[in-house]
Amino acid sequence: MTNHSVQCDLCGGDKFEIVSRSDRHKQALDTGLCLGCGLVMHLPVPNEAEVAEYYATRYRQDYHGERQPSERRVMRAWKNAGRIYNQIGSSISAVETVFEIGAGIGCTVKYFEDQGLKASGIEPNHDFNAFTHSKLFADVENVNLYDLEPTPRTDLVLLIHVIEHFSSPKKALKHIHGLINDGGMFYVECPNLTGPFATQSRMFHYAHIYNFSPETLKSMAEQCGFELIESFSGDDDADIQMLFRKVGMQDQPVQLSGNADRVRARINKYNALSYHARPAYLSKRARKVSSYLMEYMKAREFVSSLLSRLEKQR
Repeated sequence: MTNHSVQCDLCGGDKFEIVSRSDRHKQALDTGLCLGCGLVMHLPVPNEAEVAEYYATRYRQDYHGERQPSERRVMRAWKNAGRIYNQIGSSISAVETVFEIGAGIGCTVKYFEDQGLKASGIEPNHDFNAFTHSKLFADVENVNLYDLEPTPRTDLVLLIHVIEHFSSPKKALKHIHGLINDGGMFYVECPNLTGPFATQSRMFHYAHIYNFSPETLKSMAEQCGFELIESFSGDDDADIQMLFRKVGMQDQPVQLSGNADRVRARINKYNALSYHARPAYLSKRARKVSSYLMEYMKAREFVSSLLSRLEKQR
């Protein structure tokens, strides 16, 4: 057990257990498990200026290996936007405005706009921005979350694989709370640390400052003025997918007794052999390899047709 000068962003505790000393690329990176609530985070946590610089200039190349989106990436992003829309569509029937934070290529913003909603967003990284504007014609501004005044502007905020990147998720969610109209909603997706999405040696990455379980993500949102409407994922799924409603801010102690033990057990559940030998992994991997081949074959035609249609709709 190690005491650090940093405090847990969820429960405020300062007692951590180191669960990893390196990232997925074998580079030095200390990752700690908060013994008070089970939140997993970098030790130390990079500050806001470091995070802003990294995402503005280096994130795409470091994490995705490209500075301009490939046709395959665009196709996958567009189809993923469709999945999200179809998943939450029945719950957002009263929504008129949508705002995405960390919009990436801009496909989700454009997809929701394509469904008749007023959709916009922000993306701090510079690399994909030219494609977003000149090809998708999506309303995505190249700014940081904290450049926005925390005043109501939207019925629904989308935060898709972004919450794990903040220097302080709690600070970010409180800021986001201020952007949402009264009674509005907040949809979040992120990797599920307690789902079998990778072996222990591949779990951690510099870009993922925080690693959530369903319990810690739900508790974090509740601490920041949101109540859970629906969870679209199970405990064993690789990603957490939750829809919340904006309510009043709460100032209650975090109640996650025993969660640190549960998270530790899940992190250490598999070694490389037992992880890759799972029937579920083998069948999923076979489907993924097959889908990759089809994606490479179809991506150019799909994206060409999509961009042509969007150009005509201008």
